[in-house]
Amino acid sequence: MPSHDVMPNMELYQPVQVEDALQIADRLAERGWLVGGGQDTYGWLKDRAKTADAMIDLSGIEALRGVRETADGIEIGALTTLTEVANNPVIQQRYSLLSKAASVVASPQIRNIGTLGGNVSQDVRCWYYRRGLSCYRAGGNLCYADTPQGMNREHSLFETSRCVAASASDTAPALVALDATMVIRSVTGERTLSAQDYFVGPAIDIENTTALRPGEILTAVRIPATWANADFYFEKVSDRNVWDFSLVNVAAAFKVSGGTISDSRIVCGAVQATPRRLVAVEEAIRGQARSSATAASVATLATTGARALAHNGYKIPLMQNLVKRAITA
Repeated sequence: MPSHDVMPNMELYQPVQVEDALQIADRLAERGWLVGGGQDTYGWLKDRAKTADAMIDLSGIEALRGVRETADGIEIGALTTLTEVANNPVIQQRYSLLSKAASVVASPQIRNIGTLGGNVSQDVRCWYYRRGLSCYRAGGNLCYADTPQGMNREHSLFETSRCVAASASDTAPALVALDATMVIRSVTGERTLSAQDYFVGPAIDIENTTALRPGEILTAVRIPATWANADFYFEKVSDRNVWDFSLVNVAAAFKVSGGTISDSRIVCGAVQATPRRLVAVEEAIRGQARSSATAASVATLATTGARALAHNGYKIPLMQNLVKRAITA
């Protein structure tokens, strides 16, 4: 029986140029595993729940780090650490929604190593799946969490097609709320996706949580000036204040004039496998006063279509209350 105290044998590539990384990723395709900070990767490999023939360590590529101002916003390298995102003065001044989200991920030690690209691209956190059980997401024919005996307190309320695991990212809802664009490169060129389309639910792809395909690398995140300096609200509710994943979080951006909401984007995390944008709520509050009355009138609208599992029904009022707090903050 193999020891779990050491990493499994695999090839290791450590490119320092984006072009070299793309060539390696293209050549290895599904055999290769891309690594940024490695906070999610090393747990998978050490526990033997997943394996890889080769690891492509991107941490030496300086071109994928840093925050740059552009003609219509900012661009953040995918390898920029969460600490850098949280502390960057431009992000703090114009897009504090993202800096706040980054500042509450896990613990200071993890934020110092973990990257923005890794945080948004991490796999779901269902313990049945991560312990190597043959569930739907792992190629089997059962969702262990979605049973009367299943431990599903942290799982999804929405879009539970065969898999009820929830997204673990705190920064993902913020990026969707900010209408960010994800920059993806391969040897054939560059393509971009809205943050909303970057994340993929189980009804579309049961094995992957993002639109990344073998040979592709997420190189940057672009945030437009559209929502710069809007009224922002982010709140994360978890069992512990540090080193824990969200039970539910909310990221919201409001454009307010004279006390009236002219536009908004409200996104909840940890309620399905992807960030959940509350379009119906956004439409309902457009043209309304930013008040407790408005918030109360749309609270139940926020959770329309929710399906509670055996142990996660508390997420419905929690989600409603977070949306109300975002509107009235």
